[in-house]
Amino acid sequence: MAHTILYYDCFSGVSGDMNLGAMIDLGVRPEDLERELAKLRIDGYRLEIFRDERKGITGTRVIVHTDDHDHTHDHTHDHTHDHDAHHHHGAEDGEAHHHHRGLTEIKRIITDSDLSATVKHRAIAIFERLGLAEAKVHGVPVDEVHFHEVGALDAIVDIVGAAICLDLLAVERVECSEVRLGGGTVRAAHGLLPVPAPATAEILRDIPVRSGPVDKELTTPTGAAIVRTLAEAFDNGLSMTVQAVGYGIGGNDNEVANVLRVFLGQSTSAPVPGRNPDSGEYLQVDTNIDDMLPEDYDYLMERLFDVGAQDVWLTPIVMKKTRPAVTLSCLCSESVRDACIDVLLRESSSLGVRVSQLFRPALDRSSVTVECEYGAVRVKIAYRDGAVLKFKPEYEDCRALAQQHGVTIQTVRRAALNSYQSSPEYQQKMDEAIS
Repeated sequence: MAHTILYYDCFSGVSGDMNLGAMIDLGVRPEDLERELAKLRIDGYRLEIFRDERKGITGTRVIVHTDDHDHTHDHTHDHTHDHDAHHHHGAEDGEAHHHHRGLTEIKRIITDSDLSATVKHRAIAIFERLGLAEAKVHGVPVDEVHFHEVGALDAIVDIVGAAICLDLLAVERVECSEVRLGGGTVRAAHGLLPVPAPATAEILRDIPVRSGPVDKELTTPTGAAIVRTLAEAFDNGLSMTVQAVGYGIGGNDNEVANVLRVFLGQSTSAPVPGRNPDSGEYLQVDTNIDDMLPEDYDYLMERLFDVGAQDVWLTPIVMKKTRPAVTLSCLCSESVRDACIDVLLRESSSLGVRVSQLFRPALDRSSVTVECEYGAVRVKIAYRDGAVLKFKPEYEDCRALAQQHGVTIQTVRRAALNSYQSSPEYQQKMDEAIS
């Protein structure tokens, strides 16, 4: 079953506004993006969207204008907004608290909005990755990371906009090339910083990067956080049927075209061996808890899934003094390890965690919607080497149709299985397996 893939080609880096430009160039309608951003119920900004070109490549440019002292923020030309993030214990240099936005406030703005749950989860996960990196660089707790007012507004538009565009394009999987960083130094709030800026370097740990090809900052912390959080694979190989190519224009005019290129397409219908994002090296994070309210576990598990955990489960145990307790276990990739550990230490009563490495072979999976006599039901299909090994109708679909028609859930499940097994796709898979 084919699924929609978005591939980032970061041959000239990535920033938040270049990403928005690339998404619009791919086909996201500006009015749809602005309608969704309005659900945040924040003002003080407007988007300027226009056609532009670099080195003969034509694409879409997005500039975020803010109302702050008629400030026009163009953050591919002057990448300083991300580096303004810093801890803030009180007013500095006569600045009042309202000139800064903390990570907690930004997450609350997103959570309280009318955006879809998927968009909220993705946007918060990107912000948490950015916040954790800034906290580590500055040596402060993540709750004390604050963004200057203009920088926070830009980051909100860039990051929430990225999550919105992914949703509008119905993307099911994101992949990314190696990330070009640039070189030299960049001016930040506290002076000159080396490229990549410390927060960018922290965010892009464990993925392929390359310095150059120019001595300017090509990848900003916001751009890094977006691709690092959304992408499930980083390599320089495209594997899809390309349907559209978009170009997001940056603010610099470099020797190498300052554009972000993105490809939108369909995967081939047969799963690609070894490309299952659920297979491979994983980490298991465990902690034993004996003093937490039972109802809090549901929230804790939900938060772990929000930051990218692959699976979360509880195991009853008996601790010293025959005290009943629970082991909370979390399966995650290296890329979200720090975020999962942070959630466990902040949101639970635990004082420490254990981290172990494991290898998790998994079947390739896809989903197909079938029409049975009761309505449409999604069927999950599991493959190995292209052959169907097992398939199962989605529980929620079966439950909804059973309630709607006044029949048992088993009846709907049987009807869905019969429809799938009589479908041309199933017959084709069986013929392929036999041959």
